[in-house]
Order: sequence, then structure tokens, then C-alpha cells
Amino acid sequence: MTKKPSVAIVGAAETSRIGSVPEMSQLQLHADAAINAMRDAGLKPGDIDGIATCGEPAIGVAGYLGIEPAWVDASEAGGCSFLIHVRHAIAAIEAGYCTTVLVTHGESGRSKVGAGYIDMGFTELNRQFELPFGATLPLTLVTLPITRYLKTYGITPELLATVPVIQREWAARNPRAAKKDPLTVEDVLRSDMIVYPLHRLECCLVTDGGGALIVTKAERAKDFPNKPVYVLGTAEAYDAGLPSQVANYDFPKAFTSSGPRAFQDAGIKPSDVDHLMVYDAFAHLPIMGLEALGFVAPGEGAEFIRARNTAPGGRLPLNTNGGGLSYTHSGRYGMFAVLESIRQIRGTAAAQVPGVEISVAHAVGGMLAAGATLVMSSQW
Repeated sequence: MTKKPSVAIVGAAETSRIGSVPEMSQLQLHADAAINAMRDAGLKPGDIDGIATCGEPAIGVAGYLGIEPAWVDASEAGGCSFLIHVRHAIAAIEAGYCTTVLVTHGESGRSKVGAGYIDMGFTELNRQFELPFGATLPLTLVTLPITRYLKTYGITPELLATVPVIQREWAARNPRAAKKDPLTVEDVLRSDMIVYPLHRLECCLVTDGGGALIVTKAERAKDFPNKPVYVLGTAEAYDAGLPSQVANYDFPKAFTSSGPRAFQDAGIKPSDVDHLMVYDAFAHLPIMGLEALGFVAPGEGAEFIRARNTAPGGRLPLNTNGGGLSYTHSGRYGMFAVLESIRQIRGTAAAQVPGVEISVAHAVGGMLAAGATLVMSSQW
């Protein structure tokens, strides 16, 4: 490490239930996760003076919880928003704007209770230049980068299908995972074709749930009841606002910029990483993440997964909760990736990997328009 981390995550929790939770609204999911995280840290609402969230108005979440914040962040960048919130919270704490930040996530992605109208974040430019051609939902927006990438590197359907197969092995070890039955490549390829080249089992789940984090100064970390997780490095990156205008579909800037910058910020290299979480709304994203983060060369990620390097017992455990493909995916998945990194470092994960000291969570948002990376460690 080139520097001593200034902050630690001292509280972390998911909602009491994930999957189908129709009895709770989206706001209640935020609150449930927040209360669980405060309980994990031994804190109460009056101890929190900063809040960051998206999907629900940050002030509304604060008011519902009885928090009077001195600092608020409502940045919205899709699935990587919560990693960005942690990065912004670090800056706020270092600047003295607040001391203890609650980052919340809650999403009624399956039941749509209190979720309001979802317009997928479309802008006037989307409406003019993409929607008229049928690019209206994530599945239709994501096909351009997938097909370009597969063609460039000659990735076969069988190779792509190994991603959900391997991640299902991790999910089978996780009692909270939505899908635990074993999968084969043939099962994946026999599942319904949703939009070329993605079969149903190569697309994420649609669930309810959420999670929350509490970030504070590293000097205070030992004062809390559970093992702190120190944030060594962070980065965020942005590409084109329109999926059709991404400059390089093989390596969008959201992947290629945030990861290496976070590694540089942390003073680490890929070989220092014990555990990895890569946002996996679709099966190709872990492949691209491995390559963009420098673990393998371009075009080698799929074969790296097929060789079981990321499987249980492999040298780079990846998406050990089962990921968005088998664990849960409420719509903005990044929070769940961070929480699994924290569990692995704390030694409390359902599918625990021995000796995790450094874990990386890497997420994208807005159909590759944004990306963010957190490097976390057990050591201060």
C-alpha cells in the first residue's frame, strides 16, 4: 500500500429478506437495510450525519429514519451508484463535512411496491436517437457491446455459457441465493433465447432487496463491534451517455478506467487481489471485467473462467455469492457486490474463501455509461 486508508466501513448489512418481498415498499427496504447496518455497527440514527442513496430521494430516506444529515449525496449512476457513494463519502469525511455516512439501497425490483414510475433513466437524447429503433430496455441496449465483443475475440456460445454455470456453483453454497440447483452448459444453451446472443440463464434475476453501509474515519474503526473493512482505493469513470455512442464496445471506458485507477490509488496490482466481485447483470460482464482490470489479457477472460480459475477452489474466487445471475439482482446490483466483498474480508461469507485480505468490487451502470471500483482490505 502506498498510503494509509483514511476511512473504514464499520457497518454492513442486507435487508432481512431478498427475493420476493411484496409486503415491503421500496422505502421500507431502504430502511430495513439501514437499520440492520446500524445494528451491525452498534449505532443509532442520531449517530449518522451523512447519507447517500439513489432510487429514493435521499432526504426522504433520511427523514423516514429520523436522521438529520449535514451532508447528502443523491448521485445516480445505475448499478455502480453505491460504489460512487462510498467514494464521495470518503471525500466528504476527509473534508470535514461529516463524520459518519450511511449509504443505503432498497429496490422493489420484482414486486414494484412503492417503486413509482421507472423510465430507465432515459434522457431526451435517448428518446430521439435510440428509442425509435426499439432500444428500450437493458436487454435491447446491451446487445451492441456483447455482439461486438464476442465477434472480436471469437467467443463461442459455449464459452459464454460457462459464466452462469460456474457462478451457480458458488450460489449452491449460499442459503440466501435465489437459484441453487446445479447448471450445465447445455442447460444454459437450452434455456429460452431472450435477445441474441443471451439466453435466459445468461440474464440476471429480478428481485426485491437492498443493503446498506456505514463509513467513518479509520481511526475510529476499532471502536465498533464488528471487524472493520478499510477502503484502500476508489475510482469512478464515465463513457457516453448513449449506449450507441460508446467509443469502444470491446473495452468501454467504464471498465477500463475506473479499475486501474483504483488499483493505483490503493497501491496494489492484480496479483495482490484475493477475491473479486464483478457486476454481472449479463454473462459477458465478468469476462470483460477480468480483462479490463488486468487479471488476464484481452480475449482471455472466458477461457480463464472455463479453466475454473474463478470457481470454488480456484486461484481468483469471483462472484462468490452467486452474483446477479444466481444470488439476487434488484436492478441496481452494485451494493450486493460490495457487501459480499465485506463479508469475505470479515470471514463471515456463506461461501467463505480462506485468507481474504484484499477484495475488489467492480460495477457498471447505465448500460456501460458509468463504472466504479472499490479496493478493500482487512489491514489498516
